[in-house]
Amino acid sequence: MSQDLINLGFNLLPAIVVGLLAYYFFNQFTKEQEGRRRFLLHKDNQANALPQRLQAYERLTLFLERISPAKLVTRVKPYNENPADYEALLLRTIEEEFSHNLAQQIYVTQECWNVIRTSKSATAAIIRKTNMSSKIATSDQLQETLLRDLMDTPAPSEVGLEYIKKEVRDII
Repeated sequence: MSQDLINLGFNLLPAIVVGLLAYYFFNQFTKEQEGRRRFLLHKDNQANALPQRLQAYERLTLFLERISPAKLVTRVKPYNENPADYEALLLRTIEEEFSHNLAQQIYVTQECWNVIRTSKSATAAIIRKTNMSSKIATSDQLQETLLRDLMDTPAPSEVGLEYIKKEVRDII
């Protein structure tokens, strides 16, 4: 009886070893296939997402161009002589432009989005600061002063544009 068990054990041992090896190789194969599927899915998603990301960068570029003080004051004309009303109109225009582009933040890096928000805030601060000047009595004077002051210094939106260009170069 014990001899039969020993013979059975010797006969089953190769089958057990082959079974364990088959299980190991099958497990490795399925892991490799899963990794390959994930890689291909990731690659496909990146290929599909790149045009959306580039479109987001394009829209944010357009936003920064539109809020550039020099372009903003030439595009948005004052409707009366009160500089406070004109300041409010300019700030409202900036906020409307910004709200139209809020969804773009999901396609760009957090750092890029922070640069965009900072450019927007700095532009608004320039408009407010310029209007606080005692030399500003009419909306036309506010418009002229903004244009003249920005001839000497770069607009905050220029910093944002440069950052966008850098990021696009890095992803292409």
